Formats: sequence, structure tokens, C-alpha cells
Amino acid sequence: MHLALFYDGDQDYLDGIFRLLDPALAAGEPIVAAVPPERARLLRSRLNEAADKLRILDMHEVGRNPSRIIPEVEGMLAGCEGARLHYVGEPIWPGRSQEEIREATRHEALINLAWPGAPITVLCPYDAAALGQEVLANAEQTHPYLIRHGETQRSKAYHGPTIPQGCDEPLPAPPPHSRSMTVTTDGLSDVRGLVAAVAASAGLGADRTDDLLLVASELGSNAIRHGDGAATIHVWRGANAVICQVQDGGRMADPLAGRRMPVPKVLGGLGLWMVNQLCDLVEARTGAHGTTVRARVRLDRRAVCAGAR
Repeated sequence: MHLALFYDGDQDYLDGIFRLLDPALAAGEPIVAAVPPERARLLRSRLNEAADKLRILDMHEVGRNPSRIIPEVEGMLAGCEGARLHYVGEPIWPGRSQEEIREATRHEALINLAWPGAPITVLCPYDAAALGQEVLANAEQTHPYLIRHGETQRSKAYHGPTIPQGCDEPLPAPPPHSRSMTVTTDGLSDVRGLVAAVAASAGLGADRTDDLLLVASELGSNAIRHGDGAATIHVWRGANAVICQVQDGGRMADPLAGRRMPVPKVLGGLGLWMVNQLCDLVEARTGAHGTTVRARVRLDRRAVCAGAR
């Protein structure tokens, strides 16, 4: 079950969620909610003495990069030992950037592929009063079931686990000030030098620079190995992040690549998963003309302010 709850106000939010969760609470079934902090406070106020029966996570952290959510929930499922998991996830909230909303929408579509036949109910709240009409229309396309005013119905816009068109278009070109190079296996050290130089000029901290260097190496290696033997790297400073983009001529066959929990003792397949864990946002597009992965590492507030002066 994958349902979208369109709510209007706090009471509608609580009524919609607990109409689903109250039976699960009574049955002692596992329940997890990953929601923004203000919504977490609202849930706790409704739970009172039953608060210990609901695990609440901060979606600002869990879903900062939406590509992390599916493996996070996959880990929850593994810990339920066959019991039905009731998961409330709110990955889109007012104030998210357009890039984040597009990736969260892709995540919602891919949920429908992630756990076929698994004992899980997924409820995704959407603030119908504050989110744009395009966001709500996309939610109708990515959820088999919709809840409005206490009524559950099948979504007429849902036609299988497809990504809404506006969220699957090619990424815009890197800006003119980006630095770029074409690289093969022998040139990966040059990539690290390029990334380090841009990170330093942007004021990215040492730890996050190390993360970005690892990201660039993993993306470059993957592109060379799975593409046509070469990759094009672009690196630039954005408004609040350092961005690394890697493009190659190959095609990514698995739509859930990088969104699966790593399998112990199985070699390979860790690169994109690691990139998703390290970055604040990852955008991936693939098709007949190749694959592009764009990874962002946020600058801290001091670096952002310095860049604005």
C-alpha cells in the first residue's frame, strides 16, 4: 500500500495519519514516521502516553538527499522480522528547492518498485494548502491511492511506477564558470586536483572536501567502467554548495541503482550508494544519450555568506 494524504491544516493532518495508525498502534505493529520537525511535534502532542510506540525521525536529515530514503526504509523492513511496517514519510514540504522537490518526486515514484510484495504500508502526507499544484498533481501520478477529507480512493492518474515527465528531463547545462575536463582511468588523480581547487576557492571545509573528493573518484570510476571508457567532469560553486557533475555515454539499467542496501560480501555496486550517503543532493538522469550524475555538497553558512559579499 502506497498512499498520499492531502491535508489542509493540523487537524486534517492528524486525523488522516491516525486513521491509518490507530489500528496499528492497537495491534502493536511497528510504526515509523519520518517528517519535518514541526510535524514531529504535532504527532507527539497527539500520542501522549503512546509516544514510545511510534519511532519518529527528522525528515530534514533522513530525506535531505531523497535518494537515501529507500535504503533507510529497507533497513527498517529488515528489522521487522516479517511484521507489517507502517511508515509515514513526508519528503516534500514548503520551502524545499525545485531540485529537491524533483528528486523527492522521483523517490515517490520509485517506492512503487522498491519492495514488491513486502509487508509495508507507506503513507505520504502532502500539505495541500501550501504546496504548488504541480507538486500535488505529481503526487497523484506517483501514488496508487489518495486520501482526501477522510476518503480513500484509487488514483486515476497513477499508471504504474513511472516518473512524472517534469522530473525526468535532462539536467540543465553546467554554468559557464564551471571548470571541466575529460578523463580516463589514468586521469582520476587530475579530477581530484580539480575538485580540491574548486572546493578550496569556495570555502568548503576539510572534512566535506574529503567527502567530495571521494564522490568525484567514485563517480568518475563508475562512468569510465560502465560507460564508453571516458567521462566528462564539471565542478563549480553554486549558491550554497559545491557541485560535481560526471557524464558518460553509458546507460544506467537499474532505476534503483544506489538506492538499495549494500549486500554483504558482494563486490561492486557500492559506488552510487556511497555517493548518495555522502552528498546533500544527488540528481541522476540516464537515457539513449548517456548518463549524467550531479552531486551537491553544501557549504556551511559562513562560506555562503562570504561568497555573497
